[in-house]
Amino acid sequence: MATTRSLVSRTIGALIIAAAIGSPSVSFAAQDDPVIARINGAAIHQSDLALAEDEIGSNMPNMPPQQKRDYLITYLTDVMVLAQAAEQQKLADSPDVKQQLAFEHNKVLMEALLQKVGQQAQTDAALHKVYDDAVKSMPPEEEVHARHILVSTEAEANEIEAELKKGADFATLAKEKSKDPGAAANGGDLGYFTKDQMVPAFADAAFKLDKGQISNPVHTQFGWHIIKVEDKRIKPTPTFEEVKPQLETYVAHRAQAELVENLRKTATIERLDQPAPPPRPSPTLNPAAPVKK
Repeated sequence: MATTRSLVSRTIGALIIAAAIGSPSVSFAAQDDPVIARINGAAIHQSDLALAEDEIGSNMPNMPPQQKRDYLITYLTDVMVLAQAAEQQKLADSPDVKQQLAFEHNKVLMEALLQKVGQQAQTDAALHKVYDDAVKSMPPEEEVHARHILVSTEAEANEIEAELKKGADFATLAKEKSKDPGAAANGGDLGYFTKDQMVPAFADAAFKLDKGQISNPVHTQFGWHIIKVEDKRIKPTPTFEEVKPQLETYVAHRAQAELVENLRKTATIERLDQPAPPPRPSPTLNPAAPVKK
């Protein structure tokens, strides 16, 4: 049999969203936010569609824009009529509902504050400082641009090596014989990579070659490789614009973490589920302390 809490939880989402999108007497939408429907007098605004999509978007089927809009409006309509019915039945006075509404209230405020602090921290100066500091701390790192041909046996690798020595085209042989389907389609091209991006045996062989050289057969857990180095370079530093989204995320998370840490330090936090630690002995009551005469 379902508990009272589980029954209440089935309607709590409707109550929370209904509170967010307003009631017949209260509206939190901006003045330029048009009303798109009224449910028993309660307004549903254009901006409420975004709230609804955040709530159920991952469970919505793919559909054209207008059908999606109708779907969200129908969902909001159901939310409102259910929430209104719940209010008429005084469910908002239930201890379980009050507790969950209070929890959601605190959670929404928390998220709003974290978002505000994160956005305020994302100044151009802060982003550039993080970028500049990161660039200064990056050591030069070599990259190799290579192709490879992967086969199952050493004998096959030796045959390919012999063909290459006779002047066969590496890319053509890779397309014909390589068992690495992703690279084979591109003539065995692996693009640029750093040493730590490949398994050790492959990386050691590739980075020992000079531009234009071809390796002897190299064995790894994937099979036997013939490697050709097309180019070698120092890995280019990404531009500020290329990494700006990552910088924004880092700066925001750092500011949010600092806020939480500072608020914890200044808050009075009492753990009532654990026994209190024993009181520290007062120096005036310490039996080992010397007695003043």
